[in-house]
Amino acid sequence: MALPWSVALLPFADGSNPDPVPAENDVTAGWTALLVFVGLIIAVVVLGASLAKQLRKARAARDAGVYGDPPVAAHDEADVSPEPPSAAPR
Repeated sequence: MALPWSVALLPFADGSNPDPVPAENDVTAGWTALLVFVGLIIAVVVLGASLAKQLRKARAARDAGVYGDPPVAAHDEADVSPEPPSAAPR
């Protein structure tokens, strides 16, 4: 049972460091990291736009009565507004 751990830790037993610490000026993020970051931003924007589109379609279907709700008339939608929460006395 101890043999796999001892084999795994064998490279660290040597006193010499095969991978020296680079200088401060040698460490940079690089173009690859920038492209990955920009790609992630684009993915979030595309997913957000897709979510907004799906939510609009779901709202239109709900208003049309697809989900079993009564259909909403065009003028009823403007009249339905949430009541502002009343201030609770302290």
